Amino acid sequence: MPEMYFHVRWPDGVTQRCYSPSTVVEDYFSPGDEYELAEFVERSRTALGIAGERVKEKFGFFCTGASDQLAQIERTAASYSTVGGAKVAVESLTGADGRAR
Repeated sequence: MPEMYFHVRWPDGVTQRCYSPSTVVEDYFSPGDEYELAEFVERSRTALGIAGERVKEKFGFFCTGASDQLAQIERTAASYSTVGGAKVAVESLTGADGRAR
């Protein structure tokens, strides 16, 4: 499967590299775009869910990397839930080789 990383900047400026086992994240995130916190979490939930299912279809098991990444996103997002107007910026999408998409 073609792994991808989406690099995000949380509302306080902290950056994080997030993992996806599939390029499906390209359908849900665009570099340079900002998303309301709840929308970012929902897009992550959808994209990583699809990515995990693609792994399951190909290899017969759901990708724990996708579910672990989603859990981490949800935990981090919860810490910003009291910040009004919190947004998450997607800084870049890169392939496993580190090249920007």
